[in-house]
Amino acid sequence: MGANMLQNDHLAQWDRDNFFHPSTHLAEFARGDLPHRVITSGEGCHITDRDGKRWLDGFAGLYCVNVGYGRQEIADAIAAQARELAYYHAYVGHGTEASITLAKMILDRAPAHMSKVYFGLSGSDANETNIKLVWYYNNVLGRPEKKKIISRWRGYHGSGLMTGSLTGLDLFHKKFDLPLAQVLHTEAPYYYRRADLGQSEAEFVAHCVAALEALIAREGAHTIAAFIGEPALGTGGLVPPPAGYWPAIQQVLARHDILLIADEVVTGFGRLGSMFGSDHYGMTPDIITIAKGLTSAYAPLSGSIVSEKMWKVLEAGTDAYGPIGHGWTYSAHPIGAAAGVANLQLLDQLNLVENAKTMGAYFKSALRDAVGDHAHVGEVRGEGLLCAVEFVQDRDSRQFFAADEKIAYQINSALMARGVISRAMPQGDILGFAPPFCLSHAEADEIAEKLAQAVAEVLG
Repeated sequence: MGANMLQNDHLAQWDRDNFFHPSTHLAEFARGDLPHRVITSGEGCHITDRDGKRWLDGFAGLYCVNVGYGRQEIADAIAAQARELAYYHAYVGHGTEASITLAKMILDRAPAHMSKVYFGLSGSDANETNIKLVWYYNNVLGRPEKKKIISRWRGYHGSGLMTGSLTGLDLFHKKFDLPLAQVLHTEAPYYYRRADLGQSEAEFVAHCVAALEALIAREGAHTIAAFIGEPALGTGGLVPPPAGYWPAIQQVLARHDILLIADEVVTGFGRLGSMFGSDHYGMTPDIITIAKGLTSAYAPLSGSIVSEKMWKVLEAGTDAYGPIGHGWTYSAHPIGAAAGVANLQLLDQLNLVENAKTMGAYFKSALRDAVGDHAHVGEVRGEGLLCAVEFVQDRDSRQFFAADEKIAYQINSALMARGVISRAMPQGDILGFAPPFCLSHAEADEIAEKLAQAVAEVLG
């Protein structure tokens, strides 16, 4: 006990001296200008730090702890798998009971035209896999020039070299020499931030389609391999698409023989109140990216779900060129797979996807009642348990605050001081909420009430 206490007394310094934190202002953290927090436990929708401070987590970690914290069933599955077989690789046809079972469980829930699951560890590496498969697919078909990928501004697809390029947020490009040349960006389906305030939703969708058509015409459809998009924008602002967006976009892609990658790292396994965002919005993707909700982040695991159409070409490719030259040491890691099996079982047993749907509607309504009429709230939006509040200097003219005022960060801090975690999203004064699916009415009300207090503190 004494040794542990001594370690805890030194943790803050050890943290600043040794730990390279992701997505962090490194200099501010090193100087002590950013808080040092060590989270030690979680239960349901709450987490607790080593000093006993307890928070209601309105963002489920990084929109990933979907079933909630402290689920003993998943912990037991992980422990049992580790005792029986902590690791074996998946190369050359090897598998484990957990990885094979999980692949079947995923396909039982996925859109009917999907065929196989390739497992990785993170959403970033899954999207790297996706681009390699798309390029391989076109090479097998004798189309070596068809390699460019269209993403959208404000999309988030990871922070690697290719995936950071696909991401349409300045923070992930700045000083990293990104995006790479093979990646193109088109209009984000963000109706609230449309340039022409006079446009109806239908007119804005037509504008997005026209922008995509113009990009394809400039580059040449024969050079464009795929279009990648989140069913609803995540890190770029938590933005559901305008009505009719996905059917209209898919018509363009089909006409030009461009594959569709649905990045469902955030939306997969229930976040929108449907098992998959692809089904929710009538999408028919060629590849679906999964990660966060696959295990509710109890263990690292991601996946690329490949359609039957693509799979047949990949099979033909290995007959022509030999075994496919792609794999990770930890692909289909049995501990991650065991966590995934237990997680999907819990989703079903506790009816959590339906709860995300019904509680999502209640939560969005509670947020609107709490702050929707505030003079500096431009929009309260969401789908399922993916919600956002966007702040503006003037709601009538839709004039935004200057970026250096950091309004959303101030409100986020005021909310955290009241024991509620939200997320200040990049590129705008947008406060995001994506709580665990086990959120209760009382917890939704608490978030809304404390948000109103935080907004009043910062904006009056």
